[in-house]
Amino acid sequence: MKIIVCMKQVPATSEVAIDPETGAMKRQSAETRTNPYDLFALEAALQIREKTGGTVTLLTMGPDQAEKMMKDGYAMGADDALILSDMKFAGADVLATSYTLSQGIRVLGGADLIICGRQTTDGDTAQVGPAIAEHLGVPHCAWVSEIEYADDKVIRVRQDLGSVTQVSEMNYPCLITVDKDMCVPRLPSYILKKKTADRPVRFLSFADLPDKNMTRYGLVGSPTSVARMFPPEVHESRVFITGSAQEKADKLFEILVSEKIIEEV
Repeated sequence: MKIIVCMKQVPATSEVAIDPETGAMKRQSAETRTNPYDLFALEAALQIREKTGGTVTLLTMGPDQAEKMMKDGYAMGADDALILSDMKFAGADVLATSYTLSQGIRVLGGADLIICGRQTTDGDTAQVGPAIAEHLGVPHCAWVSEIEYADDKVIRVRQDLGSVTQVSEMNYPCLITVDKDMCVPRLPSYILKKKTADRPVRFLSFADLPDKNMTRYGLVGSPTSVARMFPPEVHESRVFITGSAQEKADKLFEILVSEKIIEEV
């Protein structure tokens, strides 16, 4: 069984510099962390590998600093890792990002199962995983809340679709995107960290991909764009209430009613 897990580094803070010309985030300007949803994807992959055998390969598109995330993946149990890193990939929207990742998967020789987190905490589109499947021409199930069964031929999953749940079974190759809390991601192992300290993380650039049509990548290959991107504004206001306990309670009640937080009865 060959499993590929798509991962991404996301900002660990809202204090991120924005490129004034492109409107894109300067990802090197802030601390990063592994997208939380991707940890559930990696754990799901590791659990399936424990049952069926095979390998788990990590794949990401991003700057060189993503190597730390991949090393952390090694410490959790991943076998291999590949980073697609090139300035030609910068500014990519969902379509260009998913296409670039699909090209990386082709370089890896494809996979039996591709697992993605449901969404990323910086984009929240939940579209990259399904778009990868469309580029590769493989079936997919999104919003997976439970993997009911998986062997070396088929996978059966339960999808949370809001008002209903659906159980779907697919033959390989296929792709799933997993929701949070479907499993408990294991902690990195100190023993694995030491054991894999010298294991390399592979890097590929635009020149290494099979399709070199620049109109499919980065800002050039993105039909959508963000008009404006900015961190949330922080507002701090305080109200000091003085008086006896009863007077404070009465004043607090008046404030809550005036702000329409509660209704007066």
